[in-house]
Amino acid sequence: MKRRISTFAISIGALCIIWEICIMAFKIPSYVLPSPYAVVIALINERNQLLYHGMYSMFEAIAGLLIACVLAVIFAVLMDRFQMLKLCIYPFLVITQTIPIISIAPLLIIYVGIGIQTKILAVVLMCFFPIAVNTADGMQSVNENQVGLVKLFGASNFQTYIFVKIPAALSSFFSGLKVAATYSMSGAIIGEWLASNSGLGYYIIRAKNGYMLDNVFACIVVIILISLFLNALVKAVQFVAMPYLRGN
Repeated sequence: MKRRISTFAISIGALCIIWEICIMAFKIPSYVLPSPYAVVIALINERNQLLYHGMYSMFEAIAGLLIACVLAVIFAVLMDRFQMLKLCIYPFLVITQTIPIISIAPLLIIYVGIGIQTKILAVVLMCFFPIAVNTADGMQSVNENQVGLVKLFGASNFQTYIFVKIPAALSSFFSGLKVAATYSMSGAIIGEWLASNSGLGYYIIRAKNGYMLDNVFACIVVIILISLFLNALVKAVQFVAMPYLRGN
């Protein structure tokens, strides 16, 4: 872990040095590409605004991610239990992934409104698919001998899912959840681009309209940090939920 973090830090440092050298060598103006130093200064000067808007966007991302988790697990269980339902629903789930969320965002505003619920719904739509598909595939891969054994001892369908299928699908569930955690901030930002007076998406639009690219880059840095935090949070939950992986 320490080696991974140090390697990542060295890579970031090298990237910033190359970035700074290119700006100095080619004399790129700040309104085209701000220097890393200018971005750091913007992070410091705008820390209060970035904190406020960042917390707002992170709340939308976490709320949408939690709702997507609940819905995805329910749909995964239903698709595993009723194969005909899976045959009917799965193609529609795939189709939803071919439609960019930004293209249907105006419809969300028309049908749901311009409040925070629209941004949360955008997050749900982006996060639902990877969680549902990975969880359903995890349940499908369960050893049938295990299922047969618990049924032999009189376990009901509900007990089979609680004690066998869902625990066996946890690894796949968390794989989808990690992907969804990364998508969650994208869904929140896209929702804020269209209609909002708070959040990092709103902040980016405001900074861009004022040609303050250093603030735009500072906001991007905050988005990256929040996405990494959400991904780390999922890993922490997985660490608690799957203690048998701690030694791996």
